[in-house]
Amino acid sequence: MTQESHTTHYNSRLLFLAALFAGSLAIAAAIGSKLISLFGLTFSATVLAYPITFLVTDIVSEVWGKAAAKKMVLYGFAVTLLAYLLMRLAIELPPFPNWDHQAAYTELFGTSMRIIVGGLIAYVASQLHDIWMFHLIRGATKGKWLWLRNTGSTFISQGIDTAIFVIIAFSNTGAPLLQLFIGQYLIKLAIAVLDTPFAYLGVWWVKRPAAPESGSE
Repeated sequence: MTQESHTTHYNSRLLFLAALFAGSLAIAAAIGSKLISLFGLTFSATVLAYPITFLVTDIVSEVWGKAAAKKMVLYGFAVTLLAYLLMRLAIELPPFPNWDHQAAYTELFGTSMRIIVGGLIAYVASQLHDIWMFHLIRGATKGKWLWLRNTGSTFISQGIDTAIFVIIAFSNTGAPLLQLFIGQYLIKLAIAVLDTPFAYLGVWWVKRPAAPESGSE
């Protein structure tokens, strides 16, 4: 593999991971206002998409390093903010006179300011902590045991994320804060354990040599 094709190989995989990261954030922002009750736990629908972002940052941290992961987090913040602004703009623009679904549309996409602010603050704090702790564990274990830094960093970071989000978004709303925290955190912990094989798979996929170009020797 030439140096140019090697670089293209890595860049294409980084672009895919960045798209997966941004898409998961946007989906989490769109569906986050719904509360789900399942297995005796109560949690926000964000847990369906948001944990994917921690998996992606761990893969990027492992392969490209701390600086690249931090850039992805900050770019993700900008994408999430843009998503919120576009949703708000879509709500505020006047509807077509014969379109009778404005109230339902507003209720569906009209995320409250508390949820937006809570989500953004929780996102930045937890993601940056996740990257920091991932590399702390990586240094302490001399690069061994990817499973430990993947789950260890996510366990604590998701706790930070859940606590900040629940407190800011749902305080004084009548929502059961402790129940929400426990429900969301337990679901996120379960996902963090289940996604460990995908962390190994993702790192392997990124580092796997690209197929030889047609006609190359």
